[in-house]
Formats: sequence, C-alpha cells, structure tokens
Amino acid sequence: EQPVLVGILRLLVGHALRRADRVVAIGPVMRDRLVAKGANAERMTVIPNWVDTAAITPQPRNNPWSSQKRLDGRFVVMHSGNVGHAQNLETLIRAAALLEDVEQLSIVIVGFGARHAATIELARAIAPGRISFLPYQPRERLPDSLSTADVHYVGLPTGLAGYVVPSRVYGILAAGRPIIAAVDEESETAALVRGAGCGVVVSASDPSAVASAIRAAVNGEHDLAEMGRRGREWVETNATRDAALARYKQLLADVIG
Repeated sequence: EQPVLVGILRLLVGHALRRADRVVAIGPVMRDRLVAKGANAERMTVIPNWVDTAAITPQPRNNPWSSQKRLDGRFVVMHSGNVGHAQNLETLIRAAALLEDVEQLSIVIVGFGARHAATIELARAIAPGRISFLPYQPRERLPDSLSTADVHYVGLPTGLAGYVVPSRVYGILAAGRPIIAAVDEESETAALVRGAGCGVVVSASDPSAVASAIRAAVNGEHDLAEMGRRGREWVETNATRDAALARYKQLLADVIG
C-alpha cells in the first residue's frame, strides 16, 4: 500500500468533484458515495448504463450456440463477462460444490480477466468437473450465448455497492433471461432486480444461499420465463441507448444553458 499516494489521489478526486459543473453517477448508491466524497448534491445527475436492445434480443433456449457447446437439455447457470476481483465468482464456485446431486446442472463461466487462472484453479480444487470455462464470445454471438442460460449469476463482493455497478446486467436483461444476484442489499443491482421483478437477490458472501437459489430455479420454484420477460421489458423502457443519449443531451443543454 502507498498511503501518501492514496491520500493525494483522494484530495484530487474531492477537488474535482467540488468544482465540476455536473457529475454523472450510474446509480443512486454511487451518487450518494460521490456526495459523501465532496460532490455537490445539486449538481449530481444519475444516468444508468444502457444496452443496444436491437443488437441483443431474446433467442430460443436451444440455439446454434447452445448446440455447439453441448448445452441443450441441461440447466445452465452462466456468468458472462469479466473474470476479475469484482465479480464474486468464488461464491458461485463454492455454491457449485453444494450442488453435486443436481445432475442436469451446468455452470458456465464465459469471459476472461485478472482472476481467470485463480478461478479455474479454485473450481478444479473444490468443484471438479462441475464448471465449464469458455472465452469471450464475438459480439454477434452474444444473443445466442446469453440466451443459452436458464439463469445468469451476477456477483458483487461485499462492500463494493456504489463503487461498482455490473454493466453486464443490461445485456442479460436484453436477452430476456433472469438473474440470481449475489450482492449487497443496498446495491444498485439488488434494487434493479427487485424493482423489475427479473430475478432473485441473495447474500453477497453466502455460497449456501446461492446454491439454494439455483436449486429452487432448477426445481421450477420460480417462473423464469416471466422473470426474463420482465427484464426485457425493463431495459426497453429504462435502459436503451437512445434513452441514455437523450439524458446526456439534456444534461449538456442544462450546463450550456
């Protein structure tokens, strides 16, 4: 650690936040964090992330990608995106070790990142043969790959609410698939999933809770199709690219005006 450097950076960030004409946060929890760091609350604007809802659309569960990956007929839990420190994949892997009796279950981690090797090593150690790893998929294949999941896992380690907002949520919802969110209660992701009714929220650091949520999904205790439909409806209403651009245009007009 370099406390002097960190202290200087904090002073610079606070100075920039206080002087900015407008500061954009991508969620209300992040807005509150920035205000606590010195941003003027009256100059704060919340503009969520967005997704190209024309490029990513719901596809059949069994599709060319799922067939190629031999996932037809399986119950697929997927993480698709960065494999780093902020994705809480350790909790998913430890949950997988509690689901050895669910024979039709396939857990698929698609992507790459700073903790890719460590994540593979942990999976081999505590859940051998239970988790598949695939590289990032070409953009044009995302509709099929995202639609292959019966449910997507979105994790965020405890303490990162307001600092990290998983943008991959929007692609999942655009594909019309539900979410199991292992996140802090006060996070933007928890509020979105609960508000849209597009999945379930469990503790960020409890593998048994994640395992129970997956088991409930496999056993048909949730209407996954309806959750997926609600998620697609939510992004079409709240998180399209056009909607975000309109908000930024209005923001710039307000500043110039």
